[in-house]
Amino acid sequence: MNAMISASEELLPLWAPQWVFGVVPLFIFFILAFVVYTYRDVANRHSHKTSKSPGGHH
Repeated sequence: MNAMISASEELLPLWAPQWVFGVVPLFIFFILAFVVYTYRDVANRHSHKTSKSPGGHH
């Protein structure tokens, strides 16, 4: 019975070449890494908000 079921089983072809399944996540990773990299200096740009100056509202 199992031999008959496995003989009639058809494998579905991939919708893209195999290399696409490695390149797409790598590309997404680099885009997200670039987004994180662009925010690397945000705290230093707003140092007036973190300084303990007497004019602050904190």
